[in-house]
Amino acid sequence: MTAEADVLTGVLDEWKAAVDAREPARVAGSFTEDAVFQGLHPYSVGRAGVAEYYASQPLGLTADYRVLETRRLAEDVVLGYVNVDFGFTDRPVLPVTLGVVLRRVDGTWLIAHYQVSRR
Repeated sequence: MTAEADVLTGVLDEWKAAVDAREPARVAGSFTEDAVFQGLHPYSVGRAGVAEYYASQPLGLTADYRVLETRRLAEDVVLGYVNVDFGFTDRPVLPVTLGVVLRRVDGTWLIAHYQVSRR
């Protein structure tokens, strides 16, 4: 695994754990203060919008991901491209592709840009 993939999986493992535990504030903690967030609804900027988005998700939502590509864009910036399967208790899995840009802020890697598209 590359250093970039290690960075990406470290951030996404925390994101996944928070999504699976239905802890919207914890999910938002994986993002920068000024993150641009585009789920399957209108976009938002900042952690409050991320927390609101995940608070509106149904109970039992889970996220399973697989890294497809990573790129180091700068010393403190990593691009990630992943497949994510969002699972539900009452409907079929929703397969999406997720593009993220991670930025190192005060030594911590966080999601600065998040954009989902349906597969």
